[in-house]
Amino acid sequence: MDKGKKTKNSTQSVQRAAKKETFLISLANNNGNITNACIDANIGRRTYYDWLEDEEFAENVQNVQESLLDLAESKLMENINKNDNTSIIFFLKTKGKKRGYVEKQEVDANIRPIEGIDFEGI
Repeated sequence: MDKGKKTKNSTQSVQRAAKKETFLISLANNNGNITNACIDANIGRRTYYDWLEDEEFAENVQNVQESLLDLAESKLMENINKNDNTSIIFFLKTKGKKRGYVEKQEVDANIRPIEGIDFEGI
């Protein structure tokens, strides 16, 4: 490969890395919304999905998503500390399952048999 091609490939790699970084910032700023982040970073969704094959990029995307989850959990805890009953119930239903805070469906085993259907003719 000649020196000109190496320089061109190196320049493209640097530009791609900068685009990926711009996308990650946009992803965080758009609360994890991929479409809006792609628009802001001026890339197509297909490009985003192609980039996910890069393990480092995929890990960085996961880190952005985890940060957003941490933010949501902190807001939930703020509401719980303000005695918001809905938040308390939600927390118990999700995090308190091992302690029995689960909505269970009751099954009635005393259901009458279906009458009036001729199963013989089927």
